[in-house]
Amino acid sequence: MASASSPAAAAGAGAGAGAGGGKDDEFADLARRLVEALARYADRLPFDLDRQKLRSLTTLAAIAITLLFAWKLLRAPQEQPRRPRRRAAPSSSNTSSISRPGPGALISTDACTSSADSRAHEAVNQLFHPVNLTLEQLVRHKLSEGRRVTCRLLGVILEETTPEELQNHVTVRTSVMEVLLEIAKFCDVYLMERILDDESGEKVLSALSEAGLFASGGLIKDKVLFCSTENGRTSFVRQLEPDWHIDTSPEIVHQLARFIRYQLHISPQRPERIASNVFSSTSLEQYFGGLDQR
Repeated sequence: MASASSPAAAAGAGAGAGAGGGKDDEFADLARRLVEALARYADRLPFDLDRQKLRSLTTLAAIAITLLFAWKLLRAPQEQPRRPRRRAAPSSSNTSSISRPGPGALISTDACTSSADSRAHEAVNQLFHPVNLTLEQLVRHKLSEGRRVTCRLLGVILEETTPEELQNHVTVRTSVMEVLLEIAKFCDVYLMERILDDESGEKVLSALSEAGLFASGGLIKDKVLFCSTENGRTSFVRQLEPDWHIDTSPEIVHQLARFIRYQLHISPQRPERIASNVFSSTSLEQYFGGLDQR
């Protein structure tokens, strides 16, 4: 009996050591993958990082995640060891077939390795998974909690780009309506434009109304301002003293850079930055499409 129990105990101890070694290998593999992912992520940043500091931070992050996984594994209920069944001594006729490992053992080993790799990859992906923000959160973030916004109509809210076009037709850009209404929920919004005659102003107001921008909780009709010169729009902005001004004219943006806290320059081409408080985008809705423009 003593000789029979000794090999079983040794086999159990070897299995426990193998399991412990497997967990250690999995933690080491996870830490290595995490460090590599952080290094690749740091290379894509638009600014330089101190590699020594990054190495320290990644080491701390790897240790923290390793401890977290270890704590979860220790808390998980361990499977009770099964009592070995007594088996009859194999006959000489089937000894060779029993001693050979079946293909299931190889498949099980490959499945365990694949499972460990997938868990490590999933953990790294979850760590760097982008945060999905709502439109309201994006607007508040981009406007830095600004409470008053002035905005040009031509080329930003309207499809038309010149005052001459407003004499014939006025078309509201449908793609900008959702963003504009979201801004109007928590900002005092003023729209302004240079026009050549009063009929153009009436057409603009009619188009904005038909688009539903003056509905409950939207824009205010009395805050749509018209002028006959470009200097008149500049004067409007300086008198209103907004937190943000949105315009397509680089000359006006340059003139107001000293007086307005922030400006957004809308241009089909991304121009050179006029000042540190001036941002640029191809459209208003594109600027609020993500956090990478700020």
